Amino acid sequence: MRELHPSVSPWRIVSLQFAVGVLVALAAWGFTGKPSMGWSAAYGALAVVIPAVLFARGLMSQFSSMNAATAGFGFFVWEAVKIAASVGMLFAAPQLVADLDWLAMLIGLIVTLKVYWVALLMRPKRKTK
Repeated sequence: MRELHPSVSPWRIVSLQFAVGVLVALAAWGFTGKPSMGWSAAYGALAVVIPAVLFARGLMSQFSSMNAATAGFGFFVWEAVKIAASVGMLFAAPQLVADLDWLAMLIGLIVTLKVYWVALLMRPKRKTK
């Protein structure tokens, strides 16, 4: 089954998200000339990347791959952790980022989230028998 339907490594997706986040932050800084815009966009990207790292680490742990029931439960637990971390980071943003620009932060967050769709397009092709 796995040979017919190869999967994408979660670490590859997280790495791609990080790279896109850096590009968005540099673009925001470059287009506006304001460092605060770049930092705001970078923080938005980090609000996606850091929880994604937690999620990937949790899913790849030995406990989460013991059996199907544990894997299913682990998925939901780590998804809840990911959502809570993202929401927590967004609430903390005004205290952590000087001169926070909410629009730049949301653009960084949304563009970085869209990497999941790119990863679906980049997944390995199905092998035929």
